[in-house]
This record gives sequence, structure tokens and C-alpha cells, in this order.
Amino acid sequence: MLIPGLTGDRSLAQRAMQSPVLAQVYERAWRPALFWAAMGFDLDHYRQEKQAAIAALRLADDATVLDLACGPGAFTRVLAEAVPRGRAIGVDLSEPMLGHALRDNADTGASYVLGSGHRLPFADATLDGVLCYGALYLIPDPFRVVDEIVRVVRPGGRVALMASASSRLPGLGWAQGAVAGPTGLRVFDRADFTSRLSAAGFTEVEREVHGVLQYVTGTAP
Repeated sequence: MLIPGLTGDRSLAQRAMQSPVLAQVYERAWRPALFWAAMGFDLDHYRQEKQAAIAALRLADDATVLDLACGPGAFTRVLAEAVPRGRAIGVDLSEPMLGHALRDNADTGASYVLGSGHRLPFADATLDGVLCYGALYLIPDPFRVVDEIVRVVRPGGRVALMASASSRLPGLGWAQGAVAGPTGLRVFDRADFTSRLSAAGFTEVEREVHGVLQYVTGTAP
């Protein structure tokens, strides 16, 4: 089921995600190649990424969980399987991506919303978990999206984010920014998300870094 939502400004990188051609190859070729490389070619981590995300969210089987910037729905499918008595919802700005999500995951019972992370169509403190993997570095004003995630998670609910991480190797961090900037991509400091969640009162805030990607989790106050 596709539900119209709220859309917003899009970066150059986000507009690229509107391509029907990219939507066709994203999960089969684009994501595996790029993300495996970004993870420092850590094959075990890549293979376990989806199950690690489920474990990080600590979902009850009747939970309501959001997959923000869900793309073609590969993670939404896994979330839906984890909440057989609950509800998994995918939100994305790309109609081609959501078209593939609906086609490939119709049997899961997941719902999909065409909308923006800047204005999530959910009331305050209504979701048991929010997953946002591989998108914040594409989005203009990404910390506004983080604030929206914080807003919609209920007390005790969990957040799991994956985004870029600046390298600590001399000169490489600068090179990351120089390459990413013109495309609309953003390279985050390793403390950007942990500090923001902590400032919002989140507990159990943790970060793992794999290659040039960081995984941040926390529990809502």
C-alpha cells in the first residue's frame, strides 16, 4: 500500500535516486558494491547488517516501526518479518524506489509512504522504533530529520542510524569532503549523531564505525 505523504527539497544526490534505472539495479548491484566498499570490504558485517539492525531496534512482535528513506524496501521487508503482529512502514521521496518496494515486498504487509523525513506524517511519540540507513548524508538539513526521528519515537523506543563517518587518516577526511560536497553528499563527524541524541535525553547511545560508515543507536527518554 502506497500512501501520499509530505515531500520537501531534494539534493542533487536525492534527485539521482529518482532514476527508474537506478531503482532497478539498486539492491542487486549498486548498494552491494558501494556499501561493501564503504564498510572497508568487511564481508561479514555486510552479510549481517540487516539482522544487526533488527537486534539494535529490540522490536516486540507487535511493534510499529519506521524505515526512513527505505528505497526499494529490502530493510522494510526484514522489519515487517520481525513484527508479524505489528506494522512496518517505509517512507521515501523516490516514486521509482517505492514502486519496486511495492512490487517486491507486497507479501509482507508493509505500508509505504511517499514523503520527506523533514516532516514525518506521524504524531509525537507514536513509533516503537525508527531505522534510517544510508540516507542522512544525501538529505539537505539532515539534523532536522534527526530531530523529526527523535520527535516520533515513544519513550523507551529505539533509533538506529547509519551514515557517513569522517576518516581519521591524515588527509583522507578532507578528501572525503572535497569529493562528496559537489554531489550533495555530506561527511559527518563521528560525534554528530551521538551528541545530538544524548542532548535529546537518549540513553544507551552507542556508535560503531565500519570503514567510512557509522552506526548509531539509542533509547528514547
